[in-house]
Amino acid sequence: MGTAEAPGAGDPDRGQLLTALAALAEEAGRATMAIYAGEQGVRVKSDGSPVTAADLASEAIIAAGLARLAPDIPTISEEAAAEGRIPAVAERFFLVDPLDGTKEFIARNGEFTVNIALIEAGAPTLGVICAPALGRLYAGARGAGAWRQDADGARRAIRARPAPARLVVVGSRSHAGAETRDWLARFEVERFTPAGSSLKFCLVASGEADLYPRFGRTMAWDTAAGEAILRAAGGCVSRLDGTALDYRATCLAGCENGDFVAWGDPALMRRAVLTR
Repeated sequence: MGTAEAPGAGDPDRGQLLTALAALAEEAGRATMAIYAGEQGVRVKSDGSPVTAADLASEAIIAAGLARLAPDIPTISEEAAAEGRIPAVAERFFLVDPLDGTKEFIARNGEFTVNIALIEAGAPTLGVICAPALGRLYAGARGAGAWRQDADGARRAIRARPAPARLVVVGSRSHAGAETRDWLARFEVERFTPAGSSLKFCLVASGEADLYPRFGRTMAWDTAAGEAILRAAGGCVSRLDGTALDYRATCLAGCENGDFVAWGDPALMRRAVLTR
């Protein structure tokens, strides 16, 4: 599996962009926290999902920041997309979920995140996930490694771990059902840990879990930043047949993902595909 690169190692331009996007995600996270404990301004979108004043405040900050940092790269963001404002999909574009885990935000359980990802040639190559209520930020990029930053500002490199004999599985707090349980029956599972939002990818990337299977509807902005961080930490994400997610194709077709699995150890994916 190799060893984790130091935070900010590798391509200096990519490392600088990663640092700038981390600061932008933190700024957006502070805006969500200003709304978190008070009146959240909840309403229901046309697809039945909730949106809050924090979603909109975070998105406005990120949109302005990305326009300043990378004006030539288009951005697909959840709330703008919900209103039909989706730019032409290019070879390079940003995917943004300004508040992933809106239900967790409304429930005030702390497990919500701000997600920013860069997509290049269909693959997520850079990602930032800020969990402001937890005082935690995860970031990673191809060629720059992956790291976690805690509330005190200290950063440490993170790395997905080689798969143990008995796996720690992380999954959705509200979406793990019979299909997930049936699929997991092929593995020796030590425990299943529920978690909200894109934090599930971060637990796999940091070696605290080995596997995150997801059956059912997710959107490209839900998963891109988490996949980028997991890839930078040595893991991978695949469809059930082992093929990679293609975010450009997904966004050309409405931005909805199919079933997928996030793997800490790519060897585990290869074994699972061979025994399907």
